[in-house]
Amino acid sequence: MLLRASSFTVDLGEGGYLIGFTDDYEYPKEMPFGWRCGPATDAGAVVLTTTDTGPLQLTVQVHDTPPAPETGAEWEPAEEISLQACLPALYVATLEQGDILDAWPDDEPPLAFPLSTDSSDWVRMRLYCHADDPEPGIGDHGERHLVQLWPAPHTPPVHPDITEADRQARADYASDMALPVEDYTTTYTHTHDGEQD
Repeated sequence: MLLRASSFTVDLGEGGYLIGFTDDYEYPKEMPFGWRCGPATDAGAVVLTTTDTGPLQLTVQVHDTPPAPETGAEWEPAEEISLQACLPALYVATLEQGDILDAWPDDEPPLAFPLSTDSSDWVRMRLYCHADDPEPGIGDHGERHLVQLWPAPHTPPVHPDITEADRQARADYASDMALPVEDYTTTYTHTHDGEQD
């Protein structure tokens, strides 16, 4: 049964968004190229979007049991992953160029999830995606996502098969993330002690 739902527009950055039961944001060490979503941490997922810098209509539903599958051709095939509910509220953040920004609207009440007291809860997340314009790019692609959440034990994810190009893209991203951050600081020597007129 549907317990609560929330719908709002997310202004995306360049890298999709993070969603989950944690506000401890950091760039994922891996990207799920070839899939729509993948784990960023045990408590959060990274979702890749068709839209690169533009609006996305996001609907999030909390259920007490697994909802019936959405039928019809309007959605891409659903993907599912398990998330550990470390915090009682759901968080959404966008991946910007060099930054991660909280994306839950100020005028939208937090979407709380009923949890036990020992913080060992697992939640199943099912993701449906649709874009009117399926070609990736900047601007409004008429993209909308439906995220359904319900309490469930940790189980293996459900994703489509990936291609060799996806595997290579994942390896390239992981390699880039493993490189140390370069130091771009510059030291200037003060050489003029006099005052200017």
